[in-house]
This record gives sequence, structure tokens and C-alpha cells, in this order.
Amino acid sequence: MAEIKNGTKITILGAGNVGATCAYTFAVTGTCSDVVLIDINKAKAKGEAMDIRQGISFGHNVEVYDGTYEDAAGSDIVVITLGLARKPGQTRLDLAQANVNIIKEVMPQIAKYAPDAIYVVVSNPVDILTYVILKCTNLSPKQVIGSGTALDTSRLRAAIADHVGLSPNSIHAYVFGEHGDSSFIPWSLTNIAGIPMEEYCEDQDHPDLDEDEIIEEVRKAGSEVIKRKGATFYAIAMSVNKICDSILRDANNIITVSYMIEEKYGISDVCLSLPAVIGSNGIEREVYPKLTDDEIIKLQASAKALKNVISQIEF
Repeated sequence: MAEIKNGTKITILGAGNVGATCAYTFAVTGTCSDVVLIDINKAKAKGEAMDIRQGISFGHNVEVYDGTYEDAAGSDIVVITLGLARKPGQTRLDLAQANVNIIKEVMPQIAKYAPDAIYVVVSNPVDILTYVILKCTNLSPKQVIGSGTALDTSRLRAAIADHVGLSPNSIHAYVFGEHGDSSFIPWSLTNIAGIPMEEYCEDQDHPDLDEDEIIEEVRKAGSEVIKRKGATFYAIAMSVNKICDSILRDANNIITVSYMIEEKYGISDVCLSLPAVIGSNGIEREVYPKLTDDEIIKLQASAKALKNVISQIEF
């Protein structure tokens, strides 16, 4: 595996729960050498940076500081977490117009200082904002990655792992489509040790998985956390760290992320999650697995749902 190059820099837009937790995760894991926190609330960004920096002597030597858009210059990665947070009972798509307005204002400014960075979009609705960023900047589709269903996929693997008594790392399963209500699980691709899920459960005397129950659990996982603690930020920060680490190490990991789809599965001009090879150039290669006819219909329905929102927002 390639080593992290000297002097890697990640700028985080937004110092709220998600942005600050991403900064903390980068510092604790030593993902990069420099982390810049930028927020309209300058005192909050400074306070978060100070809090993390004061513990650096216990771990990796990572510089964490607050800054302005100009300080994003030279960034390898820009992580976008700014925007309004999802409230209990609110869908990701309800957030669309408000956060699109914020993105439209900020992105041209940040892209001016960091035109060559890879942009990792975390703010919700992530698929819509990934699309809008591509439309309101001159960034290439390979440069803009939505965190998409990376976390949903992790949640799915954890749910299946609990069912069969294995580590989530041993589960090969994915969530495709929108990071939201129209996401789906392509069960035809789900396997353990190369054995189809249904066959594995039968061989190992596990009860069959309730597929409808599993997808509902995955879709509602974030809402269940929000209902109990008001926000989600640990798991998403871990997924963002995985994406950023893959970029900085040029690791060529396959991760389900949101990116621009053109002329695949009868879908064009929309961002949604499918597997992609993530490396130093961002999206190194798209991966389009063979899906069943029913799964293609579900993916097209997810694309249609996203396009319906796009048609109703101004950008």
C-alpha cells in the first residue's frame, strides 16, 4: 500500500457536529498532516480546532487550525459538511433548497482557492448537493464525491453480520441509489465468502434474512440515532475518513459513493451511489455491476426520485 505523502492537507467546510468530528477523526488516525476548519461561526471553528490541537501530544502530529476560504489553498481534499442539519421527522430531501442556497454561495469561492482538490460532499441531501456542486463550478466529475451510501453500506453489513454471527468485514453487501428513502439493496450481489446470502444461511442453519426488514432498518438507522441523541456524527465521520484515506494513500478501494451517472442502466445526468474505485484522483474508475431486471428498475426509480427533487429546486 502506498504511504501518505508528506504535507497532506484537508480543509473542512463547517465546524458543526459532523465537521468537528471529521477533524477529530483525521487527527486521531493521522490521516493527514494538516486540518483546516472553516465556519461562518469563526469562534466555533477556532474552539473546535483548539480543543483537538490541545490533545495532539497524545497521538499523531497533525496541525489543526481554523481559517478562512483563502486557507483552503493547497488542499488535497475539501470536505463539505456545512448546511442545516436534519431535524427529527425531516427527510433528507426536505433540506434540499435551503442547503442548495448555501452551497451555491460558498462553492465558487472555495473552488477559486482549491481548484485541484478532491471534494468530498457530506451535507444532506448529499446526492442533490453533489449534483449542484458539479453544475455551479468547473470541477470535473472525478473531483466531486458524495459520501452517498458508504455509511448505509456499512450499516447493512453490520445488520447482516449480527444475523449470521460474523464480522461486518466478512460481509459483501451494498446499498445503491439515493442516500435516502429510495435506496435499495442489490441482493443478487450479496454474498459471504463468495456464497450467495440465501445459500450461506441455509448451509449454516441460520434463519433466512427478512430482506424488507433489513432495508427498512438500514434506511431508518440514521433517524433512530437522531431520535435518541439529536444528531449523527461518529459513523459518518468514520466513513468520510475511509474515503479521504483512500484518496491520500491512492489506495484504490472500492466504495459505494455518489457520483455523476451518465448513460448507465438507462440513467443519465444524476448523482447517486454505485461502487467506484477511490484513489488520488478521486473517482479513478466507475464500477457498474451486473444487476437483475428488478434491481435496475429500483435504481431507475431512485434516479427518478432524485431528478424530481432537482426539477423543483433553484440553482
